[in-house]
Amino acid sequence: MGDTVTDMSVKDAHALPKSLLVLGGTSEIGLATARRLVARGARTVWLAGRPSPALDRAAEDLRALGTDVRTIGFDALDPAAHEAALGKVFAEGPVDLVLLAFGVLGDQAHDEREPLRAVRVAQTNYTGAVSAGLIAASALQSQGHGTLVVLSATAGERARRADFIYGSSKAGLDTFAQGLGDALYGTGVRVMVVRPGFVRTRMTAGRPREPFATTPQAVATAIELGLRRGSETVWVPGALRLVMAALRHAPRALLRRLPL
Repeated sequence: MGDTVTDMSVKDAHALPKSLLVLGGTSEIGLATARRLVARGARTVWLAGRPSPALDRAAEDLRALGTDVRTIGFDALDPAAHEAALGKVFAEGPVDLVLLAFGVLGDQAHDEREPLRAVRVAQTNYTGAVSAGLIAASALQSQGHGTLVVLSATAGERARRADFIYGSSKAGLDTFAQGLGDALYGTGVRVMVVRPGFVRTRMTAGRPREPFATTPQAVATAIELGLRRGSETVWVPGALRLVMAALRHAPRALLRRLPL
């Protein structure tokens, strides 16, 4: 069913990264994870994203922690440019961890009425991630080590009326990441899938708060502990593993009646 990460009681199983690449360089979860790993000894951080003042501010905030931070232009919606962008990063030296942290929620009500908006959600969350994930995995495999951490979501576990466009893109991403992890087994490169529930960020501001809501900092903590344990799957919070197991097998007629 996957690993649940809750505390520091388990002895460290794996070393934490000294260098990392955050795909989605302004992601609140990505930056919270970078700050946590810098505090644990990471010395080189690449922030990949569309050039913007926000990306520059994120880099400066991390530099203030005493680490070497570099930025690289990256757009999930431009897969043709992904290989060149990631190639520049890996040409500068080994990367211990790649965090795939980009994604958009979209607006379900509007996206249903405007299919091109729905396609943009799918292209960002799934198509862009497939491109970047395969390129990153190949680069990690060429250097002989590393971890790809993929931010999935519990929304991908079961279709919900309220967010099935977003959820379907995350379902595809989750399946892709699991399969990629199997393909890389035994190569020295591994994939860790992270499934947070509702995360309180700027992206979710104004949306009704859901049960088991969490924070970027809590997700970052879970990612660190998952890396230490060599986990393949991390739920945040851990209780969602059991909740989603029940919902996954619930009859559709029942789900239609639930306030989901």
